[in-house]
Amino acid sequence: RVRVEAIQSGGGQERGLRSGTVPTPLVVGLGAACEIAQQEMELDHKHVSKLARRLVTTIMDAIPDVVMNGDAEQRYPGCVNLSFAYVEGESLLMALKDVALSSGSACTSASLEPSYVLRAIGADEDLAHSSIRFGIGRFTTEEEVDYTAQKCIQHVQRLRAMSPLWEMVQEGIDLKNINWSQH
Repeated sequence: RVRVEAIQSGGGQERGLRSGTVPTPLVVGLGAACEIAQQEMELDHKHVSKLARRLVTTIMDAIPDVVMNGDAEQRYPGCVNLSFAYVEGESLLMALKDVALSSGSACTSASLEPSYVLRAIGADEDLAHSSIRFGIGRFTTEEEVDYTAQKCIQHVQRLRAMSPLWEMVQEGIDLKNINWSQH
């Protein structure tokens, strides 16, 4: 059995976890928020799903070699994770600085390490390094999704135009068969 420590010291109310009078306004506020969430959850889910499909379709129709990470159906639609082959995720993130995006996993987004989740589901290290996570919520608009998709397309194309690896792939060179050596 694990003993839980009190988060506030005092008179020992709430079984010793939180001393003091129960904050009635906070309790009522939480109850009201739960009622609203229950009433609007289905509508919000449809809205977020529609926007996620719009984002993914727009980007994947315009750019080759984009991988959607995770299952297409069994996932939360508000979290879209795409990998852009031959583009460094951090470079794309910096190019899209006016859009709130993340690279890596949510719990290690301050790290430059690729997402351990992507590695665990089989993404190779290069694709894991090229991933960007898009968050879509109930207040996200179609205009914001369209703006984000167009900026993403623009910057992926620009970054690939500077990539010698992308140039080699376009010339038909199979990068997996190259014996890379260090000097």
